[in-house]
Amino acid sequence: MTPLLLSHFSLASALGTGRAQTVAALRAGRSGLRPCVFETARIPTQIGMVDGLDTPITGKFANYDCRNNRLALLALEQDGFRQAVGDARQRYGAHRIGVFAGTSTAGILETEQLFRRRDPATGLLPPGFHYRETHSTYSVADFVQHVLGLDGPALVVSAACASTAKAFGNAARMIQLGLCDAAVVGGADSLCLTTLYGFHSLQLSDEGPCRPFDAARAGISVGEAAGFALVERADRASGGIALLGVGESSDAHHMSSPHPEGLGARAAMDKALAAAGLSADDIDYINLHGTATQVGDAAEDQAIWGLFGDRTDCSSTKGLTGHTLGAAGIVEAIIAALCLEHGFIPPSPTTRQLDPALKSRYLIQGGNRPLQRVMSNSFGFGGSNCSLILGRAS
Repeated sequence: MTPLLLSHFSLASALGTGRAQTVAALRAGRSGLRPCVFETARIPTQIGMVDGLDTPITGKFANYDCRNNRLALLALEQDGFRQAVGDARQRYGAHRIGVFAGTSTAGILETEQLFRRRDPATGLLPPGFHYRETHSTYSVADFVQHVLGLDGPALVVSAACASTAKAFGNAARMIQLGLCDAAVVGGADSLCLTTLYGFHSLQLSDEGPCRPFDAARAGISVGEAAGFALVERADRASGGIALLGVGESSDAHHMSSPHPEGLGARAAMDKALAAAGLSADDIDYINLHGTATQVGDAAEDQAIWGLFGDRTDCSSTKGLTGHTLGAAGIVEAIIAALCLEHGFIPPSPTTRQLDPALKSRYLIQGGNRPLQRVMSNSFGFGGSNCSLILGRAS
């Protein structure tokens, strides 16, 4: 594929808001996980919750007010991202910039809360419920497009935990086809009771901080986050960080379990390398999907071992951010970009004792390291897999 420049990016997660806070937390190995006291949920687990989401969205966008869109807005307001998009709008025109977003939860929390206030006689939801602008999966792209004043192609991918990674693939194809000149890629996934109780009922959430690739790993820590990247043709400027390859696959094995040999994961990584015109030896670091489930980590390890052996450094940052579900792709792509910019590999502080059955070169300590190319993996329920390769733009 033709490389695409990530000319600007922003994020908000449990690590903090903006790039400086994120880099500081990553370098220090400071986890954003905390005991679950979200809403009415009192589950024995830890979560990655974002602070500062209590202020409603008002004015002309008031109908979009929900936790998911507040989180998206928080990310859009970081590091001059809105101004960067405004500058791009002047260059290309609002109709030539697409919005390609991902989410899995959307505004489910808004509906969960409204159900408590149903009419006791009729069961009807209270008046004034704006499903299209809040709960609807498309809401986040619609909201972002309006806030940024854009009028190009827009869509939302909802492919579980691969959602915002796959949004990069959509953007790359749209730009390659000439349907737009640039794109805002990203999305948001916010905490809600459905996911917290859902993973707890599946016995897939750890009581403490999640421990990727640990011998005693016991499940995920649910998190929330939002992030966005402004993507343009890489020939516009030299330097910076570029999207070099996107690989997507579906292993069609099981609704909630990956193929035990990691075949879908390996197919996605193979396709990303092919799209970038690279070999496995060209990758300096892999930000694993690494959710800290027994089955998930084992399957990804098999895929990594089969393609990279134990030659390539890898780790998961979910012990720091939590598993941000549909937002994991954009958050971890931005983390990969920050690692490239600042020359470091994040530590994995919640991982204490590596599982001896796993063979990949998993780094617990991390540290400073010059990096040229980083792969970021996102694998979701239903066998949706996506791998991204980022590198320094030439």
